[in-house]
Amino acid sequence: MNTVFILSLIKKNASIVDIAWGPGFVLVVFVHLLKDRLKHQSVDPRQFMIAALIAIWGVRLAWHIYKRNRGKPEDYRYAHWRQKWGKKFIFRSYFQIFLLQGFFMLIILTPALLALNSRGQRAGLLEFSGLVIWLTGFIFEAVADAQLWQFKKNPENRGRIITTGLWKYSRHPNYFGEALIWWGIFLIALSAPFGWLGIISPLLITFLLTEVSGVPLLEKKYRGNPEFEAYKNKTSAFFPWPPRRSERHDD
Repeated sequence: MNTVFILSLIKKNASIVDIAWGPGFVLVVFVHLLKDRLKHQSVDPRQFMIAALIAIWGVRLAWHIYKRNRGKPEDYRYAHWRQKWGKKFIFRSYFQIFLLQGFFMLIILTPALLALNSRGQRAGLLEFSGLVIWLTGFIFEAVADAQLWQFKKNPENRGRIITTGLWKYSRHPNYFGEALIWWGIFLIALSAPFGWLGIISPLLITFLLTEVSGVPLLEKKYRGNPEFEAYKNKTSAFFPWPPRRSERHDD
């Protein structure tokens, strides 16, 4: 995160921290695996599973955010803070954006690190259940991101709210998928020694997405928009659920 912070100063764009988020997880995991290989230790099935799942998630997310931000100015959140904090932006952004995200990264990685530091575990029912939950979350996140990307590519949709596909059942299906991914990782790691401590990971990411930097921050941007208010009244905020009766009747 220190390296990303320096790059952000050179580019004068703090948005690159979003691109670095996923690869940061991948880097931490593979440093742990490399440490084992240097000790001539083999990777057991559970370690391999967790490393592979985090790598798939991290690379896809980074590519999606890079593609979304390419050629665009600094994200409105960071641009707002840059203006609000003024001369203190460099100092505050270092601690409140970059180091804070690095701290959250390590907390969210807790179950993965517990599993990577234990050995000799075969994949069983818990691991299989976690894999199914992870896969469900990954599909939700990837499909929702792709649907939103296609929607925004159409110039006719500028300023409009997507209400189709998975977005018909949740106002934030990609965030729901993200939370499921980490509940799945937690289950895969649960049988590791002290694996239960890893529950801090899905609890934290779910809290951040639903109460802090996810749903509230994004919806604040659309507050007062008549189309969004109508969509909000009919559609679940987080958990996918059939639209309220009024929307089904209109359809």
